[in-house]
Amino acid sequence: MKLITLNTWGGRAGKTLLLDFFRKYKDVDIFCLQEIWSAPYEHLEGHLAGGRAINHEQIMTNGMQEISELLSNHVSYFCPLLLDNYGLQILVKNNLTIKEDGEVFVYKHKGYVSEEDVGDHGRPIQYVTLNLKDGPITIINFHGAWIKGINKIDTTDRINQSKKIVEFIKNLKNDFILCGDFNLLPDTESIAILERVGLRNLIKEYDITSTRTSFYTKPDKYADYIFVSKGIDAKTFKVLPEEVSDHSALFLEI
Repeated sequence: MKLITLNTWGGRAGKTLLLDFFRKYKDVDIFCLQEIWSAPYEHLEGHLAGGRAINHEQIMTNGMQEISELLSNHVSYFCPLLLDNYGLQILVKNNLTIKEDGEVFVYKHKGYVSEEDVGDHGRPIQYVTLNLKDGPITIINFHGAWIKGINKIDTTDRINQSKKIVEFIKNLKNDFILCGDFNLLPDTESIAILERVGLRNLIKEYDITSTRTSFYTKPDKYADYIFVSKGIDAKTFKVLPEEVSDHSALFLEI
């Protein structure tokens, strides 16, 4: 089974570039995507989101539909984080059987939006559990908290966020993959909390030095991770070379 996780940056690197990427990798079984739009927020034009003003002309405001149409052999699961039209998307090859899907909020709560910057909003983990021939496996898609004025370091909220993720995975009866944009540096306590419960951090295990592309000009080059439970055999793990976002896509084959 093959998986790709990617923060799409809302398509700001270019719609054609991003769709060509999905066309190239259309045979991958599972995509876990962050910063996906399904409709514009016209009333938020010009408002700060993650420290930058929303400009709808730069964004794939129907990205969820356009990506789903291109990946027509996949079933789409969309999980809004901010109001109804922005959030997470998991796409699963339609030859795989879904046992369960859902969301669990781990930062703030559903509907929370900061008055100062709408980029600070409630954050869930999105998950699907698949029935494979060797048994079930849960795929967890995540976009961790962005907090105004605080870069990718520990805060009380981020530590609590990791603890709530641990609460969720401890209740799983099967193996799992946890992936996405965590908005965290590798040496944080928030990451260590996940490692201490036995998750394999493939970014550290494979000595990955950056998960950002040339579109990202700030010094901290970490944000994206894939963690796997002990029963997962990681056959291939790598950072993909295509630059279709300010984040790199991560590829895992198990």
